[in-house]
Amino acid sequence: MELRLLRYFVVVGQELHFGRAAALLHISTPTLSRQIQHLEREIGAPLLVRNSRCVELTPAGAVLLDEGRRTLRAAADAVRETRLAAGLADPVLRLGLLNGVPESVPLGIERLAEEHFPGCRIILTGGTTTEQLGLLARDDVDLALVRTPVRLPAGLRQAVVGTEPLGVLMAEGHPLAESAELALTQLAGVEVILFPRDRAPDFYDVLLGHLGDIVVSESATPHAQLRSALLVRRDAVSLGSARAAQPGIAWRPLAGEPIVVTFAAVWRAASRHPVLRAVVSHLQR
Repeated sequence: MELRLLRYFVVVGQELHFGRAAALLHISTPTLSRQIQHLEREIGAPLLVRNSRCVELTPAGAVLLDEGRRTLRAAADAVRETRLAAGLADPVLRLGLLNGVPESVPLGIERLAEEHFPGCRIILTGGTTTEQLGLLARDDVDLALVRTPVRLPAGLRQAVVGTEPLGVLMAEGHPLAESAELALTQLAGVEVILFPRDRAPDFYDVLLGHLGDIVVSESATPHAQLRSALLVRRDAVSLGSARAAQPGIAWRPLAGEPIVVTFAAVWRAASRHPVLRAVVSHLQR
């Protein structure tokens, strides 16, 4: 049994959702499904029960999940001990963590790094798109996450690592929250809070293109404090993902063609960092 297949199964067994597991593993859902079927044929018994509502472990699958976790830990420990015996330090990947990126993106990169270099440590440095490009330029990170579109300086490369539709965020008492979905035209006359342009200039301009003549207000409010800003300025709205909905803050999808934010990983093409090369090789595929 290949460790790769075992790792795929463990992620599916933990998530109990093929879509989420595929996103974490950075492979397509159909590919992941085929790999699990291959593993089931190798085992000779079904490991998962799939239906339209959920994924469940069979008794055999529950055993393989527990044993698979132990096997993967043992494999990682074997590599780590071997490296120590050879006088080598654990590999490290410095990852620039974009403010507001879906959790599945850095988790997926961490899993890729661990798959190729068991025991690999991930060091995270947060920041905006502009700040992430600065970190790369100063060689403070090996791989940076950004929102696209983005104009890259010479010598940098990128690969798409995820997409997410944007909707409208507002206080739950806002009149627009009464609608199940919103058209952009309904935002006319409503203050729309956006992040300062210098945090992600090209993405900011894309949003302005979608909003047309709708008046926007730039806010220096950190991403983590957006909820407070919307609760204080109860007549204002913002654009964001469904993940930002929380007590007191409503999220409504946009009707028709949604605004989609695309996330990319960016790295220095000339870097020979072994963990980075292994990760980006997978991302480019």
